[in-house]
This record gives sequence, structure tokens and C-alpha cells, in this order.
Amino acid sequence: MHVTHLIIGAGPTGLGAGWRLHELGARDFLLLEREAHAGGLSASFTDDAGFTWDLGGHVVFSHYDYFDRLLDSLLGEDQLWHERIARVRMADGWVPYPFQNNIRHLPPDLAWRCVEGLLPGRRPEGRPESFQDWMLAVFGQGVADLFMLPYNFKVWATPAARMSWQWIGERVSVVDLERVVKNIVLQQNDVSWGPNNKFRFPLHGGTGEIYRRLARRIEDRIRYQTPVVALDATTRTVRTADGQQITYDHLLSTAPLDLLVRQWLAEAPPALVEAATLLEHNGVVVSGIGTDSPRVDPTCWMYFPEANCPFYRLTNFHNYSPNNVPAPGCRGLMCETSFSAHKPEQLEAVTAAAEQGLRNVRMLDPDAGVRTRWEAVLPYGYPVPTLGRDRALAAIQPWLEAREIYSRGRFGGWRYEVANMDHSLMQGVEWADRMLQSTPEKTYTIPEC
Repeated sequence: MHVTHLIIGAGPTGLGAGWRLHELGARDFLLLEREAHAGGLSASFTDDAGFTWDLGGHVVFSHYDYFDRLLDSLLGEDQLWHERIARVRMADGWVPYPFQNNIRHLPPDLAWRCVEGLLPGRRPEGRPESFQDWMLAVFGQGVADLFMLPYNFKVWATPAARMSWQWIGERVSVVDLERVVKNIVLQQNDVSWGPNNKFRFPLHGGTGEIYRRLARRIEDRIRYQTPVVALDATTRTVRTADGQQITYDHLLSTAPLDLLVRQWLAEAPPALVEAATLLEHNGVVVSGIGTDSPRVDPTCWMYFPEANCPFYRLTNFHNYSPNNVPAPGCRGLMCETSFSAHKPEQLEAVTAAAEQGLRNVRMLDPDAGVRTRWEAVLPYGYPVPTLGRDRALAAIQPWLEAREIYSRGRFGGWRYEVANMDHSLMQGVEWADRMLQSTPEKTYTIPEC
């Protein structure tokens, strides 16, 4: 079988590409999806108890008019809008997010540690070499020790000294001493920072409903339960697990880039394989704890830098849509715990530890009953922006593109800074525009070393 445009993966990037090809009148394309469902890491599931869960704490916000219009056409009236309420758990209390702007909520001794680290002459100067250096230079020792360093290790499962800092952009709120002191003296909260201050969410079906509806528009071009096992760049042939061989003119891969290079690619040059070893990622266990123990708590999500629970983030998923739980008064508590070689976890015990952690941080009362426990283990959670990442991408991506192989998406592109849901879908859209209209891509660019 031969197709002009072959797409590996029916997550946001692959579906965005397929839909845009369809919009532009192309029909000779095919999506191969290893799972029995669309959505990739943005899929959602409803368990036997009637609780709906996402594969992590997704919120839908956008940098693109195209993405906004597409969502409106997919969801119509079946969507809800929320204003973000986020908090950080510390010292047996809550600090509004962003932490560094709201340290007045800390005990006085901890608040002073934060301010002291921000005073003139207390922060390192000069160009930082790593994410850890950047945190100390920007936030000072106090904020770094209390929040930034422990929280980021819990998220990335990677020491900050191994990570670059150039990816940060709008991902991390920086700090201003005058602003911090003003908030303390005037006793005011400062919570409006960030692109996700307002977000939307599907009324039914979790985040995955977006991609179920989009997939239905091009259903005849998707083959589910069809994992790819090999790729020959010379003959432009993909082989699937069931023995199919599909040739193509142009290939979009949204599979993990390290997997593509190190396992699928026939006769990959040694330099390419060596470059792929520089690509690091963590894994994430998503633990859903459903309870019918009611509590009034408008918080959307919470961050946990301390060691009294294994998860780095907890989402009040019942607050996103009343249809995420089976009945009024139920709560869906969705916990995320990372793991890696730098931060090993006993995967079979993570959800039990998360449940105990909920009790430790008083999000679950000691006598509260649990109605359901749901779990998803994601071997690929976040692509980690390590010090060697850009060097790897600069070696791998041009080689692939010279052979009409385009690797995009959260793990296909391996660039966390453009791996939001909107970024990921638009990477597929812009790839389709490039293929059919020779329009340069804007969202995904290949770093130069």
C-alpha cells in the first residue's frame, strides 16, 4: 500500500495534521495508531464506578485563533470556562500560586528566608549553566530551597543541574523583589500570572472528548491497534506489527523520537543513535482516587514540593465538570507521580502511596471512604529539556527531514516548551500547511547548536 502522507499517531499532533490535510482537500493520507482509541496523552477514560479521568492534569488554553475556532466547532455549547485557582501546599498550609509572589502566606521564618535570598548581593550573577543555576540566580536560595528545587525534582524526576534553562519562557513565573515585598506589606494576593489563568474544559468525557470528536471527522483515514515496528528511510517504507508494509512520500511521526531512531530506523547511522541517547524523559503514574466524601474546595489544582506525599500535583477533577463524577458530592482526586532512573518508584505501590499522601496533606479525611481507585502508568510523561537535548535535536531532525521524515508533537519534537495541547495540535496543522502550501512552520523550529 502507498499513501502520499503517512502519519504515525492519532494524538493531538497527528489528528491536527490529518484534519488540516482534509480541510485543504487532500485525501491520500493515513493515520496509524497503536491504541484502540484516539487522543494519545490527551485521552480520557471513565472507570467502572462512573468517574472520568484524564491522563494527567490537562487544561485547555490557547495561543492560536485556529485552535480556538476548531475547539468551538468541535464542542459547541458542550464546554465550560474556569478561572484558575491553584495553590501550593507547604508548612501545613496553602500558598496561592505562583508561590514566589505570595510568600506572605508562609510562616514568618520561611517568608523571611525567601526575602533574604532575594536581597541585593545574595543571588549568583553571570550566565547560568543549568536550570539549577538559573533558579538560584532568579529566585534566590530561600525560594529555591523551599519550592523550586524540590518541586521541580518531583515533576521532572531529573536533577535540575542536568537540565537546561533556555526552555523556560512562559512556563515559569519569575520573581521581583519589590513586588514580593509589596504583596507582603499590603497583604495582597498576586495570582493572575500565566497563560492558563483562564481555561476551558469539555462538559462531558474529559479532555479526550475533544479528540474523539476530531477523530470521527476523519475516521476512515485512521487505523487503530496498528503499532509501527520498523521504518526504512531509503525505501520510505513503514512496517507494522501485523506485517503490513506501507510506503509513503512524506511521513509525520508523533512517536517518541528516541524510539524512532534507536528501535525503528533501519541502519540508523551511529552518530544519529548516539545523539538519541541524549534524549531523556520521565514517566508519570496518574492515580485517580474517587470518593463520595463531599468537601467545598474551589481549587482547580495544587502543587506539592514536600516529601509527605509522592505526587507533585493534585487536580480536583470534579471541579472541571460535574460530569467527571457519577453523582453530586463525589470528588475525583487525580494525583500525578513521576519516575525515572534518577527517581525510581515502586510502580505497583504508587497509587496506595498517593492515597496515603492525600490523607497526609488533609485532602482526604482519615475516615473518608474510597469509592474507586484508577491508575494509568505512562512510560513517557514529559520530555526533559536536558543540557544535551538541543545538540541531539540539531543532529537528528535535519537528517530525518532530508529523507521526508518529520518528527513532531510532545515526544516527536521533544521540546517541552512547545508541547502544550494547542502547540501539539498546531504542529500537525502547520506540518500539513508546509506539505501542501510550502508555508514555513512557526511553532516547531529545530534548535541550532
